[in-house]
Amino acid sequence: MTGQNMFTGYGAGHVMINHARYERSLIVLPDRIIEDWNANAFEDITAEHFDFVLSLQPEMVLFGTGATLRFPHPRLTRGLIQVGIGVEVMDTAAACRTYNILTAEGRRVAAALLI
Repeated sequence: MTGQNMFTGYGAGHVMINHARYERSLIVLPDRIIEDWNANAFEDITAEHFDFVLSLQPEMVLFGTGATLRFPHPRLTRGLIQVGIGVEVMDTAAACRTYNILTAEGRRVAAALLI
């Protein structure tokens, strides 16, 4: 499983992917990191943010909501759910841990993280 993006750390205001520090919200897939997701705060999340994640064709989406678990309105994730893509909502630290487990299992998971 070498060459895949894995979380190597996380803390207040950052995550580490393959030992590189990221301090802005982003989307992580096993083979790609999207740094310009432009989702700065939970209150700013729109259906278009999730539609972009849908365009990446993940098997599952882990939505990390920052330091605190917060659930988005169901209308925001409707596009993903309608095509059978699971959406799991958790705090960002839990999303990092879960992403590593699922990626190690060979799953095409997308971690959409608010930092």
